Amino acid sequence: MTKTYIRKKLYEKYILPTEKNHGKFIGVEIEMPIVNLNRQAVDFDVVHMLTKEFCAHFGFFVTGIDDEGNTYSAEKRETGDILSYDCSYNNLELSFGREADLNIIDSRFRRYYSFIQEFLRPHRYTMTGMGVNPYRKYNRNFPVPNGRYRMLFHHLHSFQKYEGLMEFHPFPEFGTFSSASQVQLDVNIEKLPQTLNVMNRLEPLKALLFSNSVLTDYDPDLLCCRDLFWEKSTHGINQKNIGMYDTEFHTADDILDYIFDTSIYCVERGDKYINFRPTNIVDYLCADTIEGEYFERGTYHRITVEPKIEDLSYLRTFKFEDLTYRGTIEYRSACTGPIRDAMALPAFHTGLSENLDALEELLKNDDVLYGHGYTPAQLRQMLTRRTLPDFINADQLYILLRQIVDLADDGLQKRGYNERGYLQPLYHRIERRECPAEHMLRELENGVALEHLIKKYAKL
Repeated sequence: MTKTYIRKKLYEKYILPTEKNHGKFIGVEIEMPIVNLNRQAVDFDVVHMLTKEFCAHFGFFVTGIDDEGNTYSAEKRETGDILSYDCSYNNLELSFGREADLNIIDSRFRRYYSFIQEFLRPHRYTMTGMGVNPYRKYNRNFPVPNGRYRMLFHHLHSFQKYEGLMEFHPFPEFGTFSSASQVQLDVNIEKLPQTLNVMNRLEPLKALLFSNSVLTDYDPDLLCCRDLFWEKSTHGINQKNIGMYDTEFHTADDILDYIFDTSIYCVERGDKYINFRPTNIVDYLCADTIEGEYFERGTYHRITVEPKIEDLSYLRTFKFEDLTYRGTIEYRSACTGPIRDAMALPAFHTGLSENLDALEELLKNDDVLYGHGYTPAQLRQMLTRRTLPDFINADQLYILLRQIVDLADDGLQKRGYNERGYLQPLYHRIERRECPAEHMLRELENGVALEHLIKKYAKL
């Protein structure tokens, strides 16, 4: 298999859809931790009953059944909405079929969420809007019993094989208790390099608005441990696969060059998910065979894989701005936020996508954050902590942040769908100079009970 052929196929997967894309649609995914307020492990039988009731009530059909016969994924044909469990039955995800109008997504989210909460309430359970399950220490933090999630769990737990390559955090099971909110927006090839560049540069400032995952028993100063989870896990063995971009793009070819350096770590053969050492995608496809392992009957077995071009469907990266095969960019750096603010994140990205040129100009002329010799990635690390660096003027920083949200507001006004109200929580956070994680930590320090905050962040 030649590199020219591989490049052609990568172009067809990632770039070609953006040539055909002239839409302005929104996709929203919201993961939410399920919490047992009795401070006991979530009983998965309750979760499975919820799934059945939900599917019957809303007319969802089953699309995924685990090895024990339980539903982990279901879809509504008419809308493309999906209920699923991300990595674990402790973490429920609602994904919405693409829509032009954010109000339509919000309406469906409210109906689904209200039904789920009504079902959970008699069991003293709730979902909540936090990026880390606040009662994770009580839960059974193991994966959905199917090939994909078992493979992923095994891959993340294999970090000891790679000690010496990098520093790893001690939470390989993080997928079972971390929750994110993701947005997908259509992108056209003419705007593709600019969008990736500008939104990458925006990431440090997003941390001030959306950080909402804390591990007080590990690093009490960290407001967004989501970054840590991905970057210091086996996903981060190849830094090109995760986090932020370390370069600027000028053309689609530049983006392809970057993808050429990413890695693949799993494929499927028959009914077997096969996991192997993260391998550069070109090296993988040019190899005659790859040695991997698969799970069967309670143990892992060695297997030899012959790479094939169709394995590109298993190439998965976890960039903060991730170019997908759908002709969209998936924005995936934000923690799940308080439920009543669920549409603030997609409104923010949607509005800014309408004002990309103005946002680029604002960030290029900025000397509050930039101009001090730090990269966007370094600044993001600084702004996910409780204390701002000494070189940053807080007053000027929040003026800049308000200007950015104003650009999002103006973009939403141009769209004409009456979506601007979804940005109000962000203005409140700027006024208080407090992201959801910082608010939670301050409340805990003032003696507020964690259960009270769980319920507060769960309110619709």
